[in-house]
Amino acid sequence: MIKRKSREPKYPLSKTRKWMQSSFLLLAFLIGLRHILPGRSSRGGGFDPFCPFGGIETLWSYLTTGETLQTTNLLNFTVLISVLGVSLIAGRAFCGWMCPLGTTQEYLARLAERISGSKRKIRGKRSPALLPIRVPPKVDAWLKYLKYGVLALILFTSITALYPPLHSICPARAFFAFDLSTPLIWSVMIGFIITSMLVERFSCKYLCPLGAVLAISNKISPIHMAIDHTHCVACGRGDAECPMDIQDIPHNTRHSECIRCFECLETCAKPGAASLRVG
Repeated sequence: MIKRKSREPKYPLSKTRKWMQSSFLLLAFLIGLRHILPGRSSRGGGFDPFCPFGGIETLWSYLTTGETLQTTNLLNFTVLISVLGVSLIAGRAFCGWMCPLGTTQEYLARLAERISGSKRKIRGKRSPALLPIRVPPKVDAWLKYLKYGVLALILFTSITALYPPLHSICPARAFFAFDLSTPLIWSVMIGFIITSMLVERFSCKYLCPLGAVLAISNKISPIHMAIDHTHCVACGRGDAECPMDIQDIPHNTRHSECIRCFECLETCAKPGAASLRVG
């Protein structure tokens, strides 16, 4: 009797990543709930001190005055250092494995696929759903520079700020701090939902200033994907799977936009062509 070869991917990272994403998303919700539920046991600080980017926003104030910006504290620096440590080892893995906003965007993209009539996703080929759309490569390449402009603007405004510049417009405030007290934050939340359903990881690609900070880590982190070009057949399956729309992945394994989801690794058509490498 001939046994069928297992169709499970050689590197079953997808399930592990999804479990980790869900865990960090749940943690973000619990942190947000902790300070809004009644009772003494729920008392505590707000959601802002747990934001890694808050450490960047308040850095200038702390260095020049010894005080952090309003709604931030030293915990922001602890979280930021932890994220930077992960990035030095595994590149932008925080974006692909831990960031609750990144996970929320992925869930919204999957919802958009279902609403637009998607069939079950086939490895290596985008499903025939109308949504989310893929931005033309040339336009996508230019739009990805926007987040560096956002980062520069925030760093500049943080010099004279009393509150973190992103405090009133960060979608995390709506989703995880449950603060919908102003029309502006309602607009941010609705805009975040719509853009995430239209374009997969829209904010990740084009707007997130933390992603801009972490981008350089992909060039130096020891954990990365490696391609054996003697086996690679340039099938394009990795490009089709990439949620960040990176082009020609076999020649761009250290691309600054890579969030280390390794979907391209699992969808590789040729055994031995792609592998996870340390060093």
